[in-house]
Amino acid sequence: MSSKSFELSEDWVVVILGIGIIAIALLGFIVPVPAFSWANSEELSSKVLSGKNLTAMGLQFVLVYVTAIVGALLLKKNLKALLIVFPIVYILTLFALILAGNAGVKSFNLEAVIFSLAIGLIISNFFKIPSWFKEALSTELYVKIGLVLLGTTVIFGDILKAGSLGLVQALVVVVSVWYFAFWICKKLKIDKEMSLMLSSAVSICGVSAAIATSGAIQGDNKKLSYVISLVLITAVPMMIFMPYLADMMNLSQEVTGAWLGGSIDTTGAVAASGTLVGEEALKISTIVKFSQNVLLGIAAFFISIYWTYSKSVDDETKKDKPTLKLIWERFPKFVVGFVFVSLMFSFVISPETNAGIKDSLKSLQGLWFALAFTSIGLETNFKDLFKQDNKKPLYAFLIAQTFNILVTLVLAIALFG
Repeated sequence: MSSKSFELSEDWVVVILGIGIIAIALLGFIVPVPAFSWANSEELSSKVLSGKNLTAMGLQFVLVYVTAIVGALLLKKNLKALLIVFPIVYILTLFALILAGNAGVKSFNLEAVIFSLAIGLIISNFFKIPSWFKEALSTELYVKIGLVLLGTTVIFGDILKAGSLGLVQALVVVVSVWYFAFWICKKLKIDKEMSLMLSSAVSICGVSAAIATSGAIQGDNKKLSYVISLVLITAVPMMIFMPYLADMMNLSQEVTGAWLGGSIDTTGAVAASGTLVGEEALKISTIVKFSQNVLLGIAAFFISIYWTYSKSVDDETKKDKPTLKLIWERFPKFVVGFVFVSLMFSFVISPETNAGIKDSLKSLQGLWFALAFTSIGLETNFKDLFKQDNKKPLYAFLIAQTFNILVTLVLAIALFG
């Protein structure tokens, strides 16, 4: 592998672009965060579609558009197609974000990525999309830029603030549930790629964990979409019924909060569920969820090493132990960017500076993920997403989630009871 191609691989370009966006924010150019929340048509026009909010959307668009253009130039991709395709993907994604911001939709706690995916799928299945359009979709690039930016929210200091009990529970839950889920997948003969994504999603923190794992193993986008659909669909009944089960079992608010935070897979659903129980439950559930979210960086790093090592022991290298050089060549470099950013925001950047830029960067991170899922939808066929052979991952997910609920309940009672 030549040094030139090494320097300009997609993963290194992603690290450059992600850190570039962060550097722009640190230099004082903070992109305003657009508001997408609305309850009725009056709020839609006065808040979401107001001049000030449309300006914020426009500034976000300029930043992501320029980033995508720089990415295309560095990777020597077709710039002419990107200049047309990217604004279309952005407008579709914007529509998904506005739809997800509706109060009625929010009550079901479905994240914007599911609407991005749905809009893309509807268009790709009912209209013929030209091949040049599909070729200009840089799904992997958008996902990985989002993941480098996700590093800004993985603050190691949050673990210390969260308290030792939350961390102990998070560690035990993540490790035990991950291995159980992976074992179930193996028993059901589910392929390793899907097994890793599913195990991470059910044990760590749902959507973000699935995306991070898929990025780390260069996973199939169709499998990722399926796992995320499972996460979001199962989070809704869990969010509604678990507080009632806790009440029937006469669990204290602390125990209930630890149970909700450790077993529900999306942060939004955890917050909504905790709110149904009370203030103390909300606080504890958020702390436990935070602890799990912070473990995402560590998990992604180890999954990358495991996957790279197992991929390096292929037919050519089976006889010899794979060298560190070969493993490094195959290692997903964006994980290095993700960990570097996380460490930088944990130990180098002051809390005051972080407070000033974190909302802007979090909003951009969410936007990159949403753009990626619009793109996945646009390049996917419904029948690819819901094939008959997808029943096994569904069974594995439900078994692992049941195990997760029971293990977390026992731990919550033991630690917080």
